Amino acid sequence: MHGKGGAPEKQVSGLAAFLESKGYLVLNLEMPWSGRRDYDVGVGAAEQELDTAVASLKAKGAAQVFVVGHSLGGIFALYYGGRHPLAGVVAIAPGGNAASPASQEKLGDTIELARKLVADGKGNEKTRLLDFEGSKGTYSVIVAPVDYLSWFDPEGAINQMKAMKNMLPKTPVLYIAPTNDYPGLRSVKQSMFDALPKQALTKLYEPSSDHLGAPSAAREEIVRWISEVLTAK
Repeated sequence: MHGKGGAPEKQVSGLAAFLESKGYLVLNLEMPWSGRRDYDVGVGAAEQELDTAVASLKAKGAAQVFVVGHSLGGIFALYYGGRHPLAGVVAIAPGGNAASPASQEKLGDTIELARKLVADGKGNEKTRLLDFEGSKGTYSVIVAPVDYLSWFDPEGAINQMKAMKNMLPKTPVLYIAPTNDYPGLRSVKQSMFDALPKQALTKLYEPSSDHLGAPSAAREEIVRWISEVLTAK
């Protein structure tokens, strides 16, 4: 699962192709936060999309399933891993935390507007609301307020600290924190990693890369770690 925008999608597509070249069954999903979808469904429907993908992989013969996500996809992978048993989760430069100070500062007024629209019975009427990305600031998305809140409520699914703490204890995590990531993400790297349940195979990996380049920079380590997890099972 990729982050927002075209560059992250290309990076994750490259990682998916690399994993396929190593013999893995891979599904590369375009999730609701992509630039083409603009949160067209809420978190619950997105979770069902991932359920369908996992079932498809198992139907094709996958005995063990890993969920890999980049940026916002990394947080969603962690959220999903707290609710479904998996062989492992790979969170690549997780970002887009709805509870971060930057997100609350930039989107607080928009979140309150969305709540008002829902309270007024207009929760399913698509309207222009704001999204925020550290690399380009705020920008408009056309989205139903009820779906918007499922993604941007600070206490909801994309609260990264909650997602970390709620990971199923038996599920190992490869947490990838590139050395040249956005300053805000570097500053919380250790506290986020430390919030994960203690698990012998859970690992923090810090490739020499920026945020967008992390999927490519970490691909060899991802393959090595997946092999280590599968050997230990």
